[in-house]
Amino acid sequence: MVRASMPMIESGIEVMNQEPDLQLAEDSMPASLSLLMGMINLDPENTQLHIYAAQAYYGFSYGFNEDSDIERAEKFYLRGLEHGLTALKLIGLRAEGTNDIKMLATDELEKQLQGFDKDDVPALFWTASNWAKWIDLNRDDAASLIQLSKPTAMMQRVLELDETFYFGGAHIFFGVYYGSRSPMLGGNFEKSKHHFDSAREITGHKLLVADLMQAQYLSRQMNDREDFHQRLLHIVAAPEDLYPEAILINKIVQRKAALLLSREDQWF
Repeated sequence: MVRASMPMIESGIEVMNQEPDLQLAEDSMPASLSLLMGMINLDPENTQLHIYAAQAYYGFSYGFNEDSDIERAEKFYLRGLEHGLTALKLIGLRAEGTNDIKMLATDELEKQLQGFDKDDVPALFWTASNWAKWIDLNRDDAASLIQLSKPTAMMQRVLELDETFYFGGAHIFFGVYYGSRSPMLGGNFEKSKHHFDSAREITGHKLLVADLMQAQYLSRQMNDREDFHQRLLHIVAAPEDLYPEAILINKIVQRKAALLLSREDQWF
């Protein structure tokens, strides 16, 4: 019964991405998550269900909690991470001597990742996305930052296997990765710009999140107020039907852009 319902989940994700009303989307997500958890309870070794859960918790946290309740957002990113790690275990990722993949040494993780193929990209992407966002929210904690090499290794493998997955999300990841730090601390502004440009090309410049992330991380790191301001104004002014397949994502990005603009004077 659960497996026969899987196409409905995929269809539901597509419909949700096309929802223009943020309040309606937020109100509907808890019920969808509860249904998904019930299905996982019935079929706990269903890899695809765990991937859907990792994606859902990421979206719920980033879209509707991160800007208003950081502690709640952290909890949801951790839930998403656990589902992602479970999916990777079911695929075959192993941590010898421990049941916790988070404890796997980075070099061993990189070695195992070479055995993953394009079919494994969704599990890698959503695991790395939740992990990296949780680290970003705990950037003042050295114990959290030291984990960054692991989701980075996963996302590097995503980039190698399918750079177009989820609107070029791996490129956005590395745009932030290289753009959020000064060159003295491992940042690389040219690489950051390249990855943001690549993400925009993949979506035909219709998905606004690459501009949001470039303004939020790279423009601030470069202390480029003009670029920060103009990118965010461009986002806020974008038409609702710019990208019909991803209206919800763009609406979330527009709300975040307005919030960043309200903080401009604090940062520059």
